Amino acid sequence: MAGLAATIGRGAMSNPLSDMEKPDVIFCIGTNMTEAHPVAATRLKKAQARGATLIVADPRRIPLARRADLYLQLRVGTDVALLGAMAHVIAREGLVDREFIESRTEGWEALQRHLEKFTPEWAASITGVPAESIERAARLYGKAERGAIFYTLGITEHISGVDNVQSLSNLALMTGNVGRPGTGINPMRGQNNIQGAGDCGALPNNYVGFQPVDDPANQAKFEEAWGVRVDTEKGMTKVRALESVGEKIFAMLIVGENTLVSDPDAEHCRRALEELEHLVVVDIFLTETARLADVVLPAAAWGEVDGVFTNTERRPQRVRAAVPPQGQSKPDWWIVSQLAKRLGAQGFDYSSPAEVFNELCSLSPIYHGLDWETVAEGRLQWPVPERGHPGTPILHVGRFPRGRGLFMCPEYRDPAEVIDEDYPIWLTTGRRLAQYHTLTMSGRSIGTRYLAPEEVVEVHPDDLQGLGLTDGALAVMKSRRGEVVVKVAADDTSPRGTVFCSFSFSDVPVNILTGGGYDPITDTAELKVCPVRLEPVRLEPVGPSGT
Repeated sequence: MAGLAATIGRGAMSNPLSDMEKPDVIFCIGTNMTEAHPVAATRLKKAQARGATLIVADPRRIPLARRADLYLQLRVGTDVALLGAMAHVIAREGLVDREFIESRTEGWEALQRHLEKFTPEWAASITGVPAESIERAARLYGKAERGAIFYTLGITEHISGVDNVQSLSNLALMTGNVGRPGTGINPMRGQNNIQGAGDCGALPNNYVGFQPVDDPANQAKFEEAWGVRVDTEKGMTKVRALESVGEKIFAMLIVGENTLVSDPDAEHCRRALEELEHLVVVDIFLTETARLADVVLPAAAWGEVDGVFTNTERRPQRVRAAVPPQGQSKPDWWIVSQLAKRLGAQGFDYSSPAEVFNELCSLSPIYHGLDWETVAEGRLQWPVPERGHPGTPILHVGRFPRGRGLFMCPEYRDPAEVIDEDYPIWLTTGRRLAQYHTLTMSGRSIGTRYLAPEEVVEVHPDDLQGLGLTDGALAVMKSRRGEVVVKVAADDTSPRGTVFCSFSFSDVPVNILTGGGYDPITDTAELKVCPVRLEPVRLEPVGPSGT
């Protein structure tokens, strides 16, 4: 959100999912879409079957990369170098849309000067991608009539996450591939209501609808609506909140997140949560995080509540309870409003989710034309600024919310931690098709447990002997923050010198290892890059015979 909000004014997917079948050239970077977004990925497969060219940039030869017409296997954490070199080639060979640049953007001259040093040869020495492949990718995208960019956490979970996003924005702006069908800059959300959470103000710097909290006009608007004085300063991110435990933060409410498994530097996270004077967790299961809580409030599951989800293409959709809440569980909105009332807050006398949603619509410009009834059909994509508006399937048609699109000039920088003699292997983390996030739900399914019963570390077969490892044996994986024991799987998906794990299994808490750095703007952890070393588990002899 931060990267795109600064360059084009909206940190959201610019085109609808149906548009995924329309590009001439598709550029996927940092997205394991066939495993993390398998349903959406079928649309890209359809586009490719109809003749679209697929470019994939990823450190690992993921299934999407195996389908690619051009695969760019870059070293982890070098996205800015690759994207800057692609932009260099597009500018050098005159593949830009000059009319679009002149009429709808600013900062082009500065970017041209900035890109002079981003030669393909320079980028090749950093990324490991041959200069010829970088040039070919740039020409394919630059010459496309309809070029679309798709990315996910492989771009954002770096210390340079914002820079990565803004480098992608530069590519779209310089070629005019935005504001039209089959084009756009499209971040695929990591979970099913991440977009909706941001829309509702679950960010430290925005009210609902991405209205900045430090804008005096917004402060006056919400003080009048809520009848209270609002805090005029930005809040803190979760990273800063955990760092501030014992100084500024003494109590914490965690709703629907298994922080102890999903967060980086997990031991630091555990110490912070244990140091709290009071921890309350709202969840549907007794997760690892919930076990640390002083109070656990049982939440109703999604099939037991009425509400609204907003998906990755900005489409609010009603969900309807199929069964009543089980036991003493309650809907999240009810729990939060009851806590607020008991703490003495005013304005939380809601009697239904419809009242909550209608208040959101009344205060958010992008939802203003919606209400509980009109959203029931789930056919409109925000912004819906007024009643009767048809919705906005494609953003940035004709103009950007900030006026002109802004070219940015990000510099390349190495990851926060780099490999050395002590930690000579790159670890990158992600998700697996058969399991979901921290297994809070999918881990209770016999079917998914059958497909992915345990965590493994994927090691290139050619690296096994040099590391003293054996396929199927146990290894100790260590970083500067801790160590885990994990089974080895010989797998050539990752290149030599790079290994892969998911973060899903609590018995192999991979996020004990991660967390060497954070993006300075968003506090997003560098989960995709972590230097580690791997050693075989040495079994000590037991018993008098040494067996």
